[in-house]
Amino acid sequence: MNTRSLSFRLVAWYAGVLTIVFVLLGGLTWLFLRHYLNTNVLGIQERRAQQIADTLLTPATRIDEQRLRQQVEALYAPEVNGRFIRISAADGRLLYVCGVPRDGSFDPSQVPQAGAAPLPWARKQPLAGTALLIAAVGARAGDGSRYVVEVGTSSAATEATLAHVLGVLAIGLPVAVGVAVAGGFVLVRRALKPVESIALKAEDISLHNLSERLPVVQSGDEIERLSVALNRMIHRLEDAVRSSKQFVADASHELRTPLTVMRGELESLAQDAGLGGETRETLGSVLEEVDRLGEIVDGLFALSRLDAGEAPAERVRFDLGELAATTAGQMSLLADDKRVSVSCESAGGVTVEGDRARLKQVVVNLLDNAIKYTPSGGQVRLAVRREAGFAVLEVSDNGIGIPANALPHVFQRFFRVDRSRSREQGGAGLGLSIVKSICSAHGAEVEVSSSPGQGSTFRVRQPLAAGPALQS
Repeated sequence: MNTRSLSFRLVAWYAGVLTIVFVLLGGLTWLFLRHYLNTNVLGIQERRAQQIADTLLTPATRIDEQRLRQQVEALYAPEVNGRFIRISAADGRLLYVCGVPRDGSFDPSQVPQAGAAPLPWARKQPLAGTALLIAAVGARAGDGSRYVVEVGTSSAATEATLAHVLGVLAIGLPVAVGVAVAGGFVLVRRALKPVESIALKAEDISLHNLSERLPVVQSGDEIERLSVALNRMIHRLEDAVRSSKQFVADASHELRTPLTVMRGELESLAQDAGLGGETRETLGSVLEEVDRLGEIVDGLFALSRLDAGEAPAERVRFDLGELAATTAGQMSLLADDKRVSVSCESAGGVTVEGDRARLKQVVVNLLDNAIKYTPSGGQVRLAVRREAGFAVLEVSDNGIGIPANALPHVFQRFFRVDRSRSREQGGAGLGLSIVKSICSAHGAEVEVSSSPGQGSTFRVRQPLAAGPALQS
């Protein structure tokens, strides 16, 4: 999982905030429940103490301790019911105190007396291993004597309820957070799905399909505005690229005629017998540059036609191995001039579909590039084979190689690794660009691997065609 992704950060932030809210809500609920239960139990004890005072002490003109003890035992049975009851005079003299309850939850002798605290009062009295919820009220007998009635009960039931609630919260809160986070993750993924669609569509848009546009989600939010803004940017880019391509096409087309005229005029002038040797040599050099400029113009014209999406003249099925072998034989004359050996290993039945002339141009350009940069005595190998549903055309040499920092740029127009050396060898930096464009038009991929001083390998992968190849 990518922890730096927007979806992960949104879900993490959502989960953190939700966890804090749930914990605070659970904690406040538990505190409120504890306060409510304690207050409710203390209120019950206070009412019970007031009942004892109203029924047993206030009506009496004289307090008989023995009779009072019997009445409390008979009416309230504190040991059986697990209650704490204590009645004391204003001077602290005890009239009655209950015994240890049957469940042994507390020891009445450990409960400190009320003392001089204002009445009535209610409190939680901690004891060894437990606590009592006690309330005390004052009572005045018929003879004017004042008494304090204390009634309480163990907090064990309340604590058990709170512990049960705490257990439910401890289990329920993580489950609730987990469910909410899972729901939040689904919502975030759905919210970001339009962004993913935009990204996937943007990856598919290239110079060959700038007319396509990104999907626009009619949501009225930032995603819609982003899609619209990007589509407007693509439209402006399309206009700029179209203008650039049109300029290159027009310029290359218009330059061909004057270059042809210049070549003819220069050739006619060079045939003049009255020219001196130095002048003739200068004319020869100019003719070479005109020829080189003509090659550049022809390359630009070919690229402009490919960029314009020109359909192949004829899409046919043919044997790529046979085409490669024939082309290698034709290029061997150029290789012999440099004393470079060219070998061809082509498997039979490697059938592809496309423009035969254009794909032959791919083989010619790759072989010409390999021969050009392979020193005298070197070797160039051409191989064609089938590989997992693809036809693979491979041209390798043991020439000077290409530096690693130049490999990503070799298919760019006018790119040359060594400009001075390429100029001496006639390279204009368009051959590999034409190869790339032709391959793209045929749904093929071209890649290069190289090591300086050890040579280079260019590999073209094109889907195989179904059906037999046409005989040339």
